[in-house]
Amino acid sequence: MTLMRFDPFRDLERLTEQAVAGTRGPRAMPMEAFRRGDRFVVALDLPGVDPGDVDVTVERNVVTVRTRRAPLRQEGDELLVDERPQGEFSRQFFLGDNLDSTRLSAEFDRGVLMLGIPVAEASKPRKVEIGGGATTTEEKPRIATKAAREEPANV
Repeated sequence: MTLMRFDPFRDLERLTEQAVAGTRGPRAMPMEAFRRGDRFVVALDLPGVDPGDVDVTVERNVVTVRTRRAPLRQEGDELLVDERPQGEFSRQFFLGDNLDSTRLSAEFDRGVLMLGIPVAEASKPRKVEIGGGATTTEEKPRIATKAAREEPANV
């Protein structure tokens, strides 16, 4: 597995969101992750967020995305309905050892943050060359068989 889904605090966060916000609306930073060839792609929905307010950091194998969204209303506006999530938001996910976090890339387009994480070169499948047979018995590795181990030595 390359994107590790284990997050010990996620259930606590989910319970807190339900208790505080109830069924007020969708998550503030929904995520989609998939593999495309030799890259993993993570898409995070950040509608209404300015690209300059998005911060992506990588520490070891942990990717953290932080952002903030301010209300559009100004002082003096009469608030009628407010269902848009606002404030500071963060999301963390763990990368498996088979991903190259040093080459993580990020793009922001139309409210979607796209992260690209390449598979590490050491984790990519590679072809193993099979050498030709050795010409002398001294060059050939000996493979002990059960029969050879059980034969008595000639004395």
